Amino acid sequence: MHAILTYHSIDASGSPISVDPGAFQRHAKWLAAGPVRVMGVDELLAADPGVDAVALTFDDGFVNFASVAWPLLRDQGLPATLCVVTDRAGTDNRWDGPEAGIPTLPLLDWGSIGHLAEDGVTIASHTRSHRRLPDIESASLEDELCGSAERIEAELGTRPRGLAYPYGAVDDRTAAAAERTYDWACTTELRPLSPDEPPCLLPRLDMYYFRERGRLEQWGSGLFRKRIWLRANARRLRQKLNVLGA
Repeated sequence: MHAILTYHSIDASGSPISVDPGAFQRHAKWLAAGPVRVMGVDELLAADPGVDAVALTFDDGFVNFASVAWPLLRDQGLPATLCVVTDRAGTDNRWDGPEAGIPTLPLLDWGSIGHLAEDGVTIASHTRSHRRLPDIESASLEDELCGSAERIEAELGTRPRGLAYPYGAVDDRTAAAAERTYDWACTTELRPLSPDEPPCLLPRLDMYYFRERGRLEQWGSGLFRKRIWLRANARRLRQKLNVLGA
């Protein structure tokens, strides 16, 4: 089984975007023990489908990636991809003002992002301003996608190959625009990778749902797959209810 694992913030708040540092440490230790191979997203997409493998992605670019997550991963020799919101670097995650249940947390500045890139972290895009891409006009959509890639290239000297859609929000127009700028792009669809996955519609497994002790360690089992199925269906139901209530 192949999967892209997603984290946002490594903190003890218990919020929907947070994984506790203790839980993350357990994840890193288990992954480093070798039950699955850990590789970059590009390598994962080209990997032998018969090998259990994952890639680790971190959305938003929180300061705690540098202070908590990356030291653990680097010490264990585990690669990671950090998806940054380019116009928000050095500020915080109040994209549209404070959001109920989500802590306000500082974001890495460009100096820190550059140091991480030099240290081996792959830097990808999370757009310029974290807008919900299907909701904006085509010119703004291109600016969010291309402008972010251009800013990363200007700051770091390397053009990013990947993108994470803010909120996982994507439609056909958005995916087509992403494909013109990036080699791959990640959604928040909760499932492992399938063979011949469209490169700009990659699913991921949100590690918030596997933060409790023993959950990630059930990798590949019937219980693991059942948990994914139940969580994915619960998420789809919530999305339908939100649409109906809008």
